[in-house]
Amino acid sequence: MRYPAVAGSFYPKNIDDLKSEIENSFKSRFGPGYIPALDPKGPRAIKAAVNPHAGYFYSGPVAAHTFAAMAKDGFPETFVILGPNHHALGPLVATTDQDFLMPMGKVEVDTEILDRIGSAVPKSHDAHRLEHSIEVQLPFIQYFCPEAKIVPIVMIDQTYETAINLAEILSDACRGKDVVFLASSDFSHYVPPDVAEAQDRKVIDRILSMNVPEVIDTVQRYKITMCGYGPVMTAMLASGSQSAGLLAYSTSGDACEMKDVVGYASIIMT
Repeated sequence: MRYPAVAGSFYPKNIDDLKSEIENSFKSRFGPGYIPALDPKGPRAIKAAVNPHAGYFYSGPVAAHTFAAMAKDGFPETFVILGPNHHALGPLVATTDQDFLMPMGKVEVDTEILDRIGSAVPKSHDAHRLEHSIEVQLPFIQYFCPEAKIVPIVMIDQTYETAINLAEILSDACRGKDVVFLASSDFSHYVPPDVAEAQDRKVIDRILSMNVPEVIDTVQRYKITMCGYGPVMTAMLASGSQSAGLLAYSTSGDACEMKDVVGYASIIMT
């Protein structure tokens, strides 16, 4: 079992407080403004998404846009969640077969997909033990659909070549399965608000145009401190999405006044 690493810091560990925090994210003036209901008969058009992974106080309202859209669309059976490996523990790319124990209960991994992946992606408990980029997505998922399963993958190596290789592995492993590829990433880190938005818009435009090589080229050319461009590229490639839409963008400075901010975006792909 993988136990919470950031409960009580990134989000409340008390169940009632956690549900309230999620609901406040939806009702926030930076959120969608309403608490959506999950439509089990939704069209299931969303194939992939980009979502932030900061503390809910800062990024929760932006994340709420993503989950509001997915609730309307209908949740998949499994979320393939791709995030950066901030602690650089374990293999360059790693999954885990451990279920995640969260304040709202257990989130099970999809063993069928993991079996199909086999040894193509190493399993590492250490890679996931302290990592928050996967964990912070789970309470939002559980709020709507406690039975949803996950395939958690973290990346140290975020090169274009690795994204292509991983996307091919995941595309094959998920064939015939009802999945959404959820890329967990924040954008610019600790720069002035105007710099963050100007820099982030450059990357966002590349995502919206579905130009995968230009995503990493833009990040590197402009030295943008986006932490999860590898997961984003992988989700774009693995999902086979043809179009993308920006639902929301804000920074941590919108939550409280600060000189240097972190950027957050909600993007869905169909």
